[in-house]
Amino acid sequence: MAMSRQDVQKAVAGNHDFRVFDHNQPIAPQFEGIDVVVDHGGLIGTREMADIVAGKLKLWQVLGTGLDHFDTGYWHDLGIPLANCPGTTSGSGLADLAMMYILMLARNYPMAPRALHEGLYNEPLGRDPGNLILGIIGFGASGKDVARRAGPFGFKIQIIDTRDVTDAELREFNLDYVGTPEDTDTVVANADFLSLHLPLTDETKHIIDRRRLALMKPTACLINVARGELVDEAALTDALVKQEIAGAGLDVFAQEPPDLNSSLFTLENVIATYHCAGVTDGTSRRRAAIAAENIDRLANYLAPLNLVP
Repeated sequence: MAMSRQDVQKAVAGNHDFRVFDHNQPIAPQFEGIDVVVDHGGLIGTREMADIVAGKLKLWQVLGTGLDHFDTGYWHDLGIPLANCPGTTSGSGLADLAMMYILMLARNYPMAPRALHEGLYNEPLGRDPGNLILGIIGFGASGKDVARRAGPFGFKIQIIDTRDVTDAELREFNLDYVGTPEDTDTVVANADFLSLHLPLTDETKHIIDRRRLALMKPTACLINVARGELVDEAALTDALVKQEIAGAGLDVFAQEPPDLNSSLFTLENVIATYHCAGVTDGTSRRRAAIAAENIDRLANYLAPLNLVP
């Protein structure tokens, strides 16, 4: 968070009056004379703040992409213009972590430290990624960036997306299979690694449920750097405990912060981090640039970009 604030301040402060919100001070006076609020990830804004700025604020700029945790309807009801950052700002960070999980699980890395300390020479057995199938559910910015990273390793790329994939994308990514949401079961069943790159909506919640986990190969691994509730976490834990799937790489969870006493975090076939996939210096600078551009546009009487309908 500090890096994002510093990057926004660097991008904005030279041309505009910039103030940092202080949670220890009264709220209302801090919003007096403010035209734009830059909200880190959409995690700061409260209804009290919205009530204070309604009718006066030109833009509430969220430094994030997903808004499933943000009270979007309340902001819209008050007529507060709301903008977020496109997925391209964090796509590479998400893809890097997803690819790290894929390679670590392919090489059975979770067992490697134990093998080292127990002197188990030539263990654990890894998998050659050549000709393994990587299923990508959601082919937006981060999904494409995973495909870019996985292709040179020899993975066959199968994708699901709601839109029509272009001929140029078919050529660029050498896609082995392209399906619509109705074809999700096919890719889930085919994949050796299944990576999720979707926003959380009513339609995508628990898109990976007990039934779909049962479709996966017992040698397959699930990767989730998007949103925790895309997956039925209890069903996933059961599948991992029973070794009905081979492993998981998880950066997001149904409850955040997660319950670290959950058996999910005791499993050797799970690699877990805590919602850090998009937390990179590049993401921070790109999001700061988006915020700065919108502030400059408003100062020049232009409509802001990336408005949330």
